[in-house]
Amino acid sequence: MSNTEQGGPKTAPVIAPEPAKGKLGVMVVGLGAVATTMIAGVEAVRRGLAKPIGSLTQMGTVRLGKRTDNKSPLLKDFVPLADINDIVFTGWDIFEDNVYESAAHAKVLDKEILEQLKPYLETIKPLPAVFDQYYVKRLHGTHVKKGKNKRELADQVRADIQNFKKTVDRVVMIWCGPCRRTPKPRSSPWAWIALAAGLGL
Repeated sequence: MSNTEQGGPKTAPVIAPEPAKGKLGVMVVGLGAVATTMIAGVEAVRRGLAKPIGSLTQMGTVRLGKRTDNKSPLLKDFVPLADINDIVFTGWDIFEDNVYESAAHAKVLDKEILEQLKPYLETIKPLPAVFDQYYVKRLHGTHVKKGKNKRELADQVRADIQNFKKTVDRVVMIWCGPCRRTPKPRSSPWAWIALAAGLGL
């Protein structure tokens, strides 16, 4: 007798992951040291200039069966993940520097490799970002969106996402922005009222 017939909780159906076909768009919030190192690293691996050391998806393995079976395929060959050559990057930042300029300023990557990647990295230019000085005291954004309220700013971000989705097959987002000031928690329902007011609803 199943759990349902016994009055127990229903078992969630098993959903097989779909094949990762086409271009995977990666939208990055904040194109500083962390983000530019990631983007440049991916391009270096694609060109054979580096190995993806530390990348679970590219070098990680999964054990199948017993240890003595010696079956440990790479994760990327076992799970339907996007091919590294199908990844397309874009993102937002409060400064106009392209990814090459930002990476050079961060001084994380080897200069020789960075110069080899320069033509590609220069093509990735940040979209204007939403910025509020209240939450980040030590930065002064110059490449920012303008709007009467948070609703207009949110609509602009939505438009960025929708436009990018037209150029790729799937989109994911990664936060690489700085730490920000944590707002004081508000009790419900006032939190929802404040949110609606901020969005101009």
